[in-house]
Amino acid sequence: MKTRAQKKRVEGVVKSAAMDKTISVVVERLVKHRAYQKYIRRRSVFKAHDERNEAKPGDRVQIAATRPLSKTKNWRLVRVVEKASER
Repeated sequence: MKTRAQKKRVEGVVKSAAMDKTISVVVERLVKHRAYQKYIRRRSVFKAHDERNEAKPGDRVQIAATRPLSKTKNWRLVRVVEKASER
């Protein structure tokens, strides 16, 4: 019996929730510069599917890779880690 590989999961902050069932999530990571050995902050913006429209701007969320759901959306919301009002 074959086991399925775990889907990639990342954690980020909701940038926008203006679309219906879709959120924009900003994910930041640190990358080491090859020449200068200095850490540089890089950020990526992902569109994620939010079926119940539960995430709001400023919330920290966990998203997972999934099949393409639209032209730009191939992530889905796993859970809201921390609400914006709790910070």
